[in-house]
Amino acid sequence: MKTIALIAHDKKKDEMIDFVNNHQDLLGKYHLIATRTTGTLIKEQFGLDVETMMSGPLGGDQQIGALIATEQVDFVIFLRDPLTSQPHEPDINALLRICDVHNIPLATNRKSAHIMLKYVSTKHDEAEAAKQ
Repeated sequence: MKTIALIAHDKKKDEMIDFVNNHQDLLGKYHLIATRTTGTLIKEQFGLDVETMMSGPLGGDQQIGALIATEQVDFVIFLRDPLTSQPHEPDINALLRICDVHNIPLATNRKSAHIMLKYVSTKHDEAEAAKQ
């Protein structure tokens, strides 16, 4: 089963909730991991099974980065707030870098996240059709 990491900065939490709401059925087919606050919000709002890491500023970004480096994450949706300085900016940059180093697709805004999910959904449907 593919693993999707979900991360959202504070000013992007509502946007992440709206995104998950629009893609709830598809996201429910995957193993989801998230930083603490984002994952907790998703669990509470939608009842999806989400494995939570620490909150981003406390090391959650690095925990997800470690999973990426060990090939346990298939792609990342990270709704970043590029207009607000983050106290853990070095961790964020490290996460973005590790995605590039390990060739893991990374969506940093809602539109690219939608495109990525649509692609994954198409591949999932093709795989299911091939089984039959």
